[in-house]
Amino acid sequence: MQGTIEMKKARERGFSAETFIFLAVLLGAIGYMCSIMGVGPMFKTLLNTAYSVLIDTVLYLCAMCVLMGAVSALFTEFGVVDLAQWLINPIMKPLYGMPGVTSLGVVSTFLSDNAAILALGQDNRIRRYYKKYQIPALCNIGTTFGMGMIVCTFMLGLGTEFVPAIIAGLVGCIVGSIFSTRSMLFLTKRHYIKQGTWEKMQEAAVSEAELEEAYTEEKNKKKEKRSVFSRAMNAMLEGGKLGWEICFQSTPGVVCICTLVMMLTFGPGTAADGTAAYTGAAYEGIELLPKIGDLIAPITKVLFGFKDGSNIVVPVTSLGAVGAAIGLVPKMVETGLAGANEIAVFTGIGMCWSGYLSTHISIMDTLGSRELIPQALITHTIAGLIAGVVAHYFFLLIA
Repeated sequence: MQGTIEMKKARERGFSAETFIFLAVLLGAIGYMCSIMGVGPMFKTLLNTAYSVLIDTVLYLCAMCVLMGAVSALFTEFGVVDLAQWLINPIMKPLYGMPGVTSLGVVSTFLSDNAAILALGQDNRIRRYYKKYQIPALCNIGTTFGMGMIVCTFMLGLGTEFVPAIIAGLVGCIVGSIFSTRSMLFLTKRHYIKQGTWEKMQEAAVSEAELEEAYTEEKNKKKEKRSVFSRAMNAMLEGGKLGWEICFQSTPGVVCICTLVMMLTFGPGTAADGTAAYTGAAYEGIELLPKIGDLIAPITKVLFGFKDGSNIVVPVTSLGAVGAAIGLVPKMVETGLAGANEIAVFTGIGMCWSGYLSTHISIMDTLGSRELIPQALITHTIAGLIAGVVAHYFFLLIA
């Protein structure tokens, strides 16, 4: 009773014990960084790094997203996506245990983002091919390939010498996606068996009435006719707009996360006399993450072949935002902290995880499978690690 009264009072005040805990952690972190860098240089580096990330990374990423959005929309409009689906279609059932039409989701998310899988999950013209228990697994397979084209194109922009590494990353991602989808189907089946609803969940995901409506919608869509020029321009502009929206939504994460990670990764700059010193320039920091990375280096060396402890920050960042994760890579390559093997692992893990911690819950909720969120998160976490391991060893094989 007393605890309930205290909670009610805290809500009325608008602050509670966690407010003071947050302030203690925040002020402690700032104080720790200032004690190493100095107050003035620390805040100057913070602003300079954020500005540099915005200009050098975010704008480059935005330009690429707009172009790739336009290209992917043109691919969709003129049947290239359908061709890709037709080519991938035969392997979906034996590899993933999903209907062949799932290949459309693979291609769509690869060309855009995780959320594109919802087009399959909510479109009755697509849902008619699925059984009810298969719908939750769409979240895993869609997330695995989210922003794939952007990740691969970004890595390719670092140099054509990384082509073998990108191929190895793609192979790792595919293996991770198979594990993620298959294990999710297994856990989904077990969940429904425990609930006693397994027989019902093997029914078609679309009722007869919904199926008839889907057929009518499909017929009406085929009746629409426009000129080739109109279709091309409309697709290009709409696709570019979607690409801009994807980048715009990821900009706060890229700037904030990249700035913080950079300052936790790199060390002091160089003074005018050539000695190490904190000058307030961009990309100076306290070198905390490399020290943590060095502690787990024996593990990451075996699993991923990382050459430096700081390499672990890219996979970790991919958990929440793959756009922010790939934004860290150019500086690592420039400073020699990452090479071709690291690019392979970053590509594999980055594509497979593609910020799933920030999207999995909402996608599962939209698919009507909220109770299976823990299973989706666990299987996808393991899948990302598998993708990184496979990318590393496959790169060693082909390199």
